[in-house]
Amino acid sequence: MKRQGFTLVEMMIALLIFSLLAAAGVSLLSFGVRAQVVAGKKLDDVAALYRLDGVLVADLAQALPRTVRDESGASRPAFEGSNGASLLRVVRGGWDNVDGAARSNLQKVEYVLSENGTIDRIAYPMLDGAAPLPAATMLTNVSTASLRYRLAGAWADRWQASPDAPLPDAVELTITRTDGTVFRELFLVGTGNNMPKRVANAG
Repeated sequence: MKRQGFTLVEMMIALLIFSLLAAAGVSLLSFGVRAQVVAGKKLDDVAALYRLDGVLVADLAQALPRTVRDESGASRPAFEGSNGASLLRVVRGGWDNVDGAARSNLQKVEYVLSENGTIDRIAYPMLDGAAPLPAATMLTNVSTASLRYRLAGAWADRWQASPDAPLPDAVELTITRTDGTVFRELFLVGTGNNMPKRVANAG
């Protein structure tokens, strides 16, 4: 009586084919996981940019010419901007008071570029003399950030307030990311406009 079966060579060939298919499947799965992780990080980064846009739009559109005092009691202008660590400090209106606390509906906020490459938003509980609240990180992986200011049709790299012009008409924010991508964003100041313009350039 003959027995039907596979030879050793046939078994080895079958195992080889199976191992090749398994290796290809693992490679495809690994590539899919890596692509999903990269896409997720990119989507999170885009969302962070839009969050920064939205908050800046709200802060700058409701900017008010109200001078304040810092923690030492020194008088400070209503709007300050620089290209240093402290990028922007502004007094804005429209601060919701859902708890009915004994405070103004005006708020002092500041945007800073940290040594860790983040743009942070710092809010103050009171306009005059109060210490800042904990910073909220708005954007990571920032290499540099700079501002320009528009007043009466002219752009300037530095802002100097005057009694006749306590606020600029518009602000241009240029952000360079650590990967070399450059974003240039334009915001109107004190107008209620809610549509920033963004131009992205590959560095």
